[in-house]
Formats: sequence, C-alpha cells, structure tokens
Amino acid sequence: MPQVETQRPMLQPFLPVGGPQLTEEMKACISNCLSCGAVCLQTVTYCLQKGGPHAAPDRIRLLEDCVQICKTSADFMLRGSAMHTRTCAVCAEVCDRCAADCERMGDDAVMKACAETCRRCADSCRKMSAMA
Repeated sequence: MPQVETQRPMLQPFLPVGGPQLTEEMKACISNCLSCGAVCLQTVTYCLQKGGPHAAPDRIRLLEDCVQICKTSADFMLRGSAMHTRTCAVCAEVCDRCAADCERMGDDAVMKACAETCRRCADSCRKMSAMA
C-alpha cells in the first residue's frame, strides 16, 4: 500500500515583479491558514461519515466557516491587501471557536488534530492582526 505524505508542503507563492513583499512571519501564517483550511475540510467529511454528534449542523457550519475564513485570510496576505490584519483577526476568532468545539469531542484523534491545527492558525493570525 502506498504511503501518504504527511509533511506540510512548503509555501512558495508565485509573486510577480513588484508584488507584495511577504515576511517570514506572513509566509508562516499563510501556510498555517492553508493547512488549517484543508484539515477543517477533511474534518467535515470525517464528521459527516461518522454521524451522530460529530455531524451536528452547528459543528459542520463552524468547520466550514473555518475553511472559508482561512482561505480568505491566506488570499488577502498573498495579494498584499492592507485589510489582511482584519481578516486575520476574524480568522483567529473562528479558529479558536473551531478548536474549542473539536476539543469537546474528547479523545477522537481526528478532532484533536483539527483542534491543534486550528490553534496554530489562530496564534499565527493573532500575530498578523496585531500588525494593524
């Protein structure tokens, strides 16, 4: 059976000449946002397949909110938007809520991994939002 790659890919965005200058901290935040969005999307599928309390509509909605705000925050940073500090502030809040919700599911390994990824993203986005 083939092995699945578990390492996070290094983010190396294409930036045209004259594009935004990304700091190392911003690159890390973009990578955390993209990773968090992907993990939350995978967690939606897991929760729907598992059913029961995992598939509660509020939980699925929160996971999907996290997916969207993570993608949006990464996009704002990649484009060099001056508004990225505001999207990152919202992203940190949504990620914190998502992490707390996933942690409430107990010792479920998938939910714990999602919570950890959300916490890492929230911390990163909080740093970006503090740049305002």
